[in-house]
Amino acid sequence: MLAKCNSRQSPIERFKAVVAWNISILRPLTFGVAPYNPILGETHHASRGTLNVLTEQISHHPPVTALHATDEKENLEIIWCQHPVPKFSGTSVEAEVRGKRELKLLNHGETYVMNSPSLIFKFFPPGVEWGGNDRIRCHETGLEAELTYGGRSFLGLRGTPRSIKGKIFDSSLKKPLFEINGQWDRTVTLKDLNSGEVKVLYNAKEVISKLQIPIVKDPKGVWPSESAIVWSEVSQGILSKDWGKAREAKKAVEEKQRELLRDRKSKSEIWVPKHFNVSYSKENGWECSPIEMVVPPAPIVVPLKS
Repeated sequence: MLAKCNSRQSPIERFKAVVAWNISILRPLTFGVAPYNPILGETHHASRGTLNVLTEQISHHPPVTALHATDEKENLEIIWCQHPVPKFSGTSVEAEVRGKRELKLLNHGETYVMNSPSLIFKFFPPGVEWGGNDRIRCHETGLEAELTYGGRSFLGLRGTPRSIKGKIFDSSLKKPLFEINGQWDRTVTLKDLNSGEVKVLYNAKEVISKLQIPIVKDPKGVWPSESAIVWSEVSQGILSKDWGKAREAKKAVEEKQRELLRDRKSKSEIWVPKHFNVSYSKENGWECSPIEMVVPPAPIVVPLKS
């Protein structure tokens, strides 16, 4: 889908492809008895084809995650820096995902800036879903999209679960060009407001069914900070439904982090991310920039479907 963003000939076709890709990264959410809690410096380094992705947990309190991805064949780059901010109400907790996502199509000199919908944890009926607004804009072309994610109401009687609605418009003319409608875990359509033509923008089943299970291609190249290593015993407990084992393994991971924190304090050391330069200000929040220009191929690989 990223390759489609890059290969489309016109700015509007590239923008539509970016919107489709942005929808495609959402997944239905499930939380187990022993949820993962990313540790400081935890990483995930994976590749699919020529796309190489690296994430690092650059802060623990508050939890902030940075991501850098590059594809030298397609000449594109992705940089994210995000952190959740919880808001409590009587019936739910909304985790607003603050920060900025950037997708750069370097062949076209275009940068697409987008934010993220919020995570909404409901107490009654119990569940978690994506909700709120998402905005995508490209300064170079003047194209923008506004997306609204929704679900069922408080009593669970109204509304369409995992719904998405929105529009694409030309910001210079304030003119709507397309309407977006559907369910992000099923099918999303795009209506041309000039011609009335309706096309499928995104088909979740078709896209996600093509994804393969990641494999460890180079075990010796996996860093100790890799998520699969850090949480291996917790994962084994969850997969075997041994919740006691999972909880104990999680406690062990967290206690080790407390020991490392105490050790740094005793030596007056300040922890510094290995892969990102990080800054924070009240005006701009958390910002990050990758230390290396290109993400190298990873030892964990998502196979391309043959």
